[in-house]
Amino acid sequence: MPPEPDNLRSCNVSNHLQRMAEIHPHKRAVVYPAAHDKYGRVAYSHLTFQQLDRESDCYAHGLENAGITQGTRTVLMVKPSIEFFVLTFAIFKVGAVPVVVDPGMGISRMLRCLEESRSQAFIGIPVAHALRKFRPKYFKTVKTCITVGRRWSWRGLALKDIRRIPWKPYNIAETGQNDMAAILFTTGSTGPAKGVVYTHGTFDAQIRHIKSHFNITSDEIDLPTFPLFALFDPALGMTAIIPDMDPTKPGSVNPEKIIEPIMNQGVTNMFASPALLNRVGRYCKNKGLTLPSLKRVISAGAPVSPSNIERFALTLCDGIEIHTPYGATEAMPVISIGSNEILSETAELSKKGFGICVGRPVCDLKVRIIEITDNQIEKWSDAIIISDGEIGEITVSGDPVTRQYFRNPRADAFSKIKEGNKTWHRMGDLGWIDKKGRIWFCGRKNQRVITKNGFMFTIPCEAIFNNHPMVFRSALVGVGSPLDQKPVICIELEHDRKRKRKKLIKKELLELAKSSVLTKNIEIILFYKAFPVDIRHNSKIFREKLALWAEKHVN
Repeated sequence: MPPEPDNLRSCNVSNHLQRMAEIHPHKRAVVYPAAHDKYGRVAYSHLTFQQLDRESDCYAHGLENAGITQGTRTVLMVKPSIEFFVLTFAIFKVGAVPVVVDPGMGISRMLRCLEESRSQAFIGIPVAHALRKFRPKYFKTVKTCITVGRRWSWRGLALKDIRRIPWKPYNIAETGQNDMAAILFTTGSTGPAKGVVYTHGTFDAQIRHIKSHFNITSDEIDLPTFPLFALFDPALGMTAIIPDMDPTKPGSVNPEKIIEPIMNQGVTNMFASPALLNRVGRYCKNKGLTLPSLKRVISAGAPVSPSNIERFALTLCDGIEIHTPYGATEAMPVISIGSNEILSETAELSKKGFGICVGRPVCDLKVRIIEITDNQIEKWSDAIIISDGEIGEITVSGDPVTRQYFRNPRADAFSKIKEGNKTWHRMGDLGWIDKKGRIWFCGRKNQRVITKNGFMFTIPCEAIFNNHPMVFRSALVGVGSPLDQKPVICIELEHDRKRKRKKLIKKELLELAKSSVLTKNIEIILFYKAFPVDIRHNSKIFREKLALWAEKHVN
């Protein structure tokens, strides 16, 4: 008998939760900091895998009765909480499609994303529903509304109204590998936010790759400081400890609220953006703290500087690594490397302008470097692949790679390349491959500076200036004619008190520039108090904003 086509093969991400409920029914699945006692100690609430599975069954029955069924696009705007987990898996069980947008991107951009999703249902906290009520034109397609919390003046159901008890098993929707599972919007850090279509097969592949590559076992406890990554935990069999933090502001997190659950809950795995890693690492170094329970740290969302890695590594036991996987909303994880290799080998090369080494492809993913172009590439051809050692655009292909955006053919045309039944995703990032098969990240394609002498790439150039002890970070931008830009380096200093020495620091930075072939043509240095960064990880520099600012300050 021939194998079933992928689109017919049964695959639903919630099956992973059901399986874990059978294997580890009494193990904690989700742990939430619910309150503090009179001594200030954190009081936690939790659901076991069996409880999470059964609660999501109860909500799945209610969602179906409310009209949210297979294929219903459903906006989900709920804070990280136990309800967030229960509702997400209930939505998966009925075969509906959660639509997830970062609230930190700003109201106007968020509203545009929600309008583009053409969602038929809306589940959210009261503040989210208030936005829906006062900006109704963006929600014309919404027919079913459920409030997580108190309903105010709007119609619809409250969350308590849809919980169907006593519990009875819910028959999970028969969804296929290629059936839409979710729409996750990018932050729009370097362009308009786009809705990325995740299929059940995409999620399934990601779970398999994460578990295999990072050697994750079911006896682990995770501290996911990014809410979407938390959803992988029940599927991986890990206990998720929800941190007491604002997930939209990881760069200003209270380090004590990260250290407390690590120490008191025995956290073995932590995901952290580079900004959060930097903040907690500095705090631990100043206090002389170590985090002995951690057996793995994963940091992603932006390039992680070697100094950041080296500092946080001081908190870990010998042999424990910080992994810095590379990927995007459209494809993750793609490439990965551990801190041992970074600190022993690639860090020194990064300081010299080689780029940031992000490692080798994960599992069976294919990575190719193609020639730099801003044009569409309709069909794949090996002729566009460039030689190892040359800088080009990073492209990826494999099961965890998404195949399309939601109703956005223009984005598909510029980001996807077809090769038969296979799809290559253009990451929009520049890099090169070394003789060991490692990929080195050199910056975003649309942030390269185009001069009459050729391209200048952000990460390699910035590394030269970041070697100065007073520089916290730098940003290369271009001003002037789009085809003959003048390179400018913006500098964010390490300490405010050093700002009085700007004249001397500027002189030293110009000398650094002359010392490297990469930066010898940079003659303009500007100081900026605090760089604008992305809202998701607080780590990616908004060089576009800095470029507009620099344009006004260059004589």
